[in-house]
This record gives sequence, structure tokens and C-alpha cells, in this order.
Amino acid sequence: MAASLSLLQARRIALAAQGLDKERPTGPVSSRTVGRTFARLQVVQIDSVNVLTRSHYLPFFSRLGKYDRSILHTMAGRSPRRMMEYWAHEASFIRPEHFQDLLLWQNRTWVGAAHLERGIREDMASRILDALASGRPMTAAQLTAHLGHEEERQHDNWGWNWNLVKQVLEHLFEEGLVTAASRTEQFERRYTLTSRVLPAGSPAVNGRMGGFQDGDADLPAAAMDRLIDAAAQAHGIGTIRCFADYFRTPVKPAAASLSRLVAAGRLEPVTVRGWDRPVYRHVEARLPRSATARALLSPFDSLVFERRRLEELFGFHYRIEIYTPAERRKFGYYVLPFLLRDAAVARVDLKADRSAKQLLVRAAHGEPNAPGDTAVELSAELRLMADWLGLDDVVVSPGGDLSPALASAAARN
Repeated sequence: MAASLSLLQARRIALAAQGLDKERPTGPVSSRTVGRTFARLQVVQIDSVNVLTRSHYLPFFSRLGKYDRSILHTMAGRSPRRMMEYWAHEASFIRPEHFQDLLLWQNRTWVGAAHLERGIREDMASRILDALASGRPMTAAQLTAHLGHEEERQHDNWGWNWNLVKQVLEHLFEEGLVTAASRTEQFERRYTLTSRVLPAGSPAVNGRMGGFQDGDADLPAAAMDRLIDAAAQAHGIGTIRCFADYFRTPVKPAAASLSRLVAAGRLEPVTVRGWDRPVYRHVEARLPRSATARALLSPFDSLVFERRRLEELFGFHYRIEIYTPAERRKFGYYVLPFLLRDAAVARVDLKADRSAKQLLVRAAHGEPNAPGDTAVELSAELRLMADWLGLDDVVVSPGGDLSPALASAAARN
């Protein structure tokens, strides 16, 4: 008979799996601690919006507090690589050991040059690969100049206005033949051959299916098993939709993998009161007695990847409104959920004004059942974030029902 859990117990399992169940370290944060956090999360989504800070920095702040962001640059840019870029939930930093498995199950051909005439695509791909093989990592712009490529492009502000070099680069990235060696200060990828990033002898360095033999028919299923097991570890507890969404794998083969993992004893069916779908708990998941953490979460944090899960577990309805016209936004442009103990209790629209050295709280909204210390705890969290970002002041605007209490608490900090 499946074990029965309360919704509160399921929340604590989920928080523990994500490293959000207890207070942060009190001392300096080491590179080893950052590495352990990344290993727990498995994947960290990348996004170019920099209104506060790049989104991939935030999950580590949420779990560790003030840490040196250069640690991530080292993990992603030096050998042995502890993180690399590829498609997962979206464009993401992934653990290198997942790369080969994701190559078998990711399909983002719409991003690159699959629509181009084959001869044009293959000719440019050959030129790009030769240039990267014989030289240093380069951005798309540097490669365009290096190859002497010129073309007429429409100058509009809608969509990706990529030239042929960039389109083929993204095609090669999706195929697994090139990857990011690092990023520029403008957040452009410096491309290099994947073979220069992954360990020698990896079958994935020759691109999608490269190095695999005819007798390897079971590889896709085994790869899916590893991905779903990793997703379930990162979730602690969840549904098949939760697990499949973590790396954006197809639901039907993910469901077959889930059945195999149940049979192997890696997952166990459970029931959660109030959650009306089949639920599974990872065999290694912890159930802490209490949750005592406090954290502001990136809009792209892995705890909030799957919006239906977030609402079912925490009763927190959340949507990113970056692409919503300003007059139609309900909570703001770059809104971060605020987690306090075992509940999502508020949300704040934040902006870093770097020239004025201020962390701007443009709006603050409390949830209906937010506890009485929400404003005080949120104020302390904002002060910590400002210090981490090198900002001097926290400035609270009057937008939102929580703003008056938050402004009062911030004035006392």
C-alpha cells in the first residue's frame, strides 16, 4: 500500500531536495559548497535579462547567501568542467555527465539552421568547425569577421535577427558539436569545439549519436532513466509531468522510464492529500521535521519551473510577466517569489539601479496567509541581496499591499 503524506510533508520533501529547507551557511561559501549545490540541482536555467542580475547567479544566492560569483565562471570555464551549457529545461548550465543523455532526447532544431538549404548549412558548418579547430574560442561576431562573411539582413526589433554564421553556430550547438567555452561581459557565448570541453573519449564529442554503435539500441531508454532519476532526485517528490519537465523530455518515454525506476526501487508511489494525480517519491528523498529557510527565488529557479506543481504544492499562482505589456501586468516586470520557512508568502518586483547603487523594490505583494513577520524577514533578505550585489540602499516604492510594512522594516535595517 502506498505511503500517505500530508501536503505539508510533501512541501518539506520538495524543499529539502532543492536545498531550501534550512538556514544558509554562516561562514564563507567555498567552491566545493557551490559545486555540491549545483550537483543537487542538476540544472540551472540561463536567461539574458539583467534587470537585477543574470538569472543563473540567483539560485546559488537563494541557497547559500553571499558567495563569489566568479566560482561559477571557474566551474563553467576551466578543466575539469563541473558545468557546461546545453539545452535542458531551456538554455541551461548542466552537469557534463548529463550531456550525452540530453543529446539523445533534446530536439531544438527550430533554434538553429535546420530550415536552411542543406548545402548552404553544411558548407558554413564546415568552415566554422575548421576555424574553431585551428583557433581560439570565438563569439558569433568574431567568427563572422574571421570568415569574412557579409550579408544583408532586415533591421527589425522582433525575434532573433541572426546572420547565417549565428544560425549555423546554434545548429552545431544543438547537434552537440560546439559548446560555450565561456561568456563575454555582454553575455555572448564564446564558442569552441565540444571535444575541447568534455573528457577525452566521450562518445558525445562527435555530436548527436556520434560514437554510438549499431548495437546500442537500448541507449535512449537508459539515457531517459538517468535523466528521470536525476529529475526525481532534484524534486524529491512529484508527478510524471514534474519529472519530465525538469529536463524538458517527452512525457510518454518519461512515463515508461518512471515505471522502470519504480520496478528498480528508485521511485515509490505515494499519495499526497489534496494532490489528485499519481505521485512518486525518490528513494533518497529526505523528509525534514521542519523547514526554516528564507529565500528570494529567481523567476527561473528550478523550484518554480513547473507552475502547476508550484500551485498544487504551495498554493502559489505564479507567472512571469516580462513579455506582458506594462499596463496589463499584475505584479511587475521582474518578480521574485519570497519563500519563508515552508511557504511562499510574498512576491517582489526588483531592479538593481547600479549607477545609484540602490536595490529598488518597485512593488511588494503579500500572499493571503502570509505570517506576521513576512515584512521583517523580507527586509532582511533584501538587505542581504543588496550587499551581495554591491548596492548600498534598499528603496521601497509604494506599489503593492506589503509595501508600507516593508518600507517601515527596511527603514529600521
